[in-house]
Amino acid sequence: MTFMSPLDAMFLAMESREHPMHVGGLSLFEKTDDPEAFARALFDDLARDDGAVAPLFRRRPGRSLGAFSLLHWDLDHDIDLDFHVRLLSLPAPGRVRELLELVSMLHGSLLDRHRPLWEVYVIEGLTDGRVAVYAKTHHALMDGISAVRTWQRALSTDPRQRGAVPPWRSEDTRPHREPAAAAGVSGVLGSLSRAVGSVPGALAGARELTRGLPGPLPFTAPHTMFNVAISGGRRFAAQSWPLARLRAATSATGTTLNDVVLAMCAGALRDYLAAENAVPERPLIAMVPVSLRKPDGTGAHDSGNSVGAALCDLGTDEPEPLLRLARIRESMARTKTTMAKLTPLQMLGLSAVNVAGLALPQVQWRQGATPPFNIVISNVPGDERPRYWNGVRLDAVYPASIPLDGQALNITTISSGGSMHFGIVGCRRAVPHLQRLLTGLEKALAELEQVA
Repeated sequence: MTFMSPLDAMFLAMESREHPMHVGGLSLFEKTDDPEAFARALFDDLARDDGAVAPLFRRRPGRSLGAFSLLHWDLDHDIDLDFHVRLLSLPAPGRVRELLELVSMLHGSLLDRHRPLWEVYVIEGLTDGRVAVYAKTHHALMDGISAVRTWQRALSTDPRQRGAVPPWRSEDTRPHREPAAAAGVSGVLGSLSRAVGSVPGALAGARELTRGLPGPLPFTAPHTMFNVAISGGRRFAAQSWPLARLRAATSATGTTLNDVVLAMCAGALRDYLAAENAVPERPLIAMVPVSLRKPDGTGAHDSGNSVGAALCDLGTDEPEPLLRLARIRESMARTKTTMAKLTPLQMLGLSAVNVAGLALPQVQWRQGATPPFNIVISNVPGDERPRYWNGVRLDAVYPASIPLDGQALNITTISSGGSMHFGIVGCRRAVPHLQRLLTGLEKALAELEQVA
């Protein structure tokens, strides 16, 4: 029996049919001489059941402690890999459009809580000869950065290497036993005690927020068409840009790569809202997740969540691209300076204040209440070196994250293989014409290149 952190348990408690709480990713592998054979070989490698599945990938929500079930994981000792790994084929004509429609449908469906909370789909049938893999993992099991690192370890930087194994394969085939039930209840009580004991430190972070953070503050964002109650349907859009273009913009403007990513998103959001005649007078505020793990990963686990929440002024009320970028840079610099002064518990308290509004009842969004922020924009660090599965190069990996009530749109990026890959997920009902945002991202980057 393994105990959840309060944050991990929260992601399970928040889930409903309208709010699947998993993170996902769409990977595209380069064209091979025989795409169908590669897809079948990849599927066989991933679905091979030799009993060596790591404990992390055997976890399912506990059912043995009644009211305390959402505070612990049970281990599935008879995992069915044929359920977790599937082979699919796209319908004709097999364009990227059909692939994105399929991923939109898969990303909108719930994971089965009676099984370990992850699924993988190998997808063949693309007319360009590439093979796709869509994977999703519940946020309670691991956050986006954990998922990226876990999958990266399954890929090689050497195109000559063979014998790749999936990330859930374990060298230890011994059976994993759970502690006795009495010890389990004792562990739950201990977990609750530790959670309660962390409250004073978290509250200190909240006090630091009110004293020292110049803004933006939560609940100062304007209401927009993105801040409404959502349905369970999803749309997914994805596109890549060369990192060289983004880095040229950072060099010319003296900003960071993350600043430029946020500026691209800000420009795209402004254009999208302008097309809907819905640009607010006040600037949109983005919640930007910040990893609390060390850069080298030491001291961190692949399971669970270790993220904070920073707020950024996107400057969408400013028509001039360079001035908008300067606003973003200044806002993120202020937030980073404040967060650097906090202890981990204080940072947790600050983050809790920033995201507390997401717990408001759904009816609040129908009444047009002021949102805590307008959109979540995540920039997940990846590995810029080319990666391979048994000699076949990974072309792109597009992250797919979580919309919520009041947050009908999510933008997540990851740098990999010399490109910045954007994955955009929106509520199918609340955010029409999602592809327009991709056009807006290109326009925003081109404007920065031109004026810089």
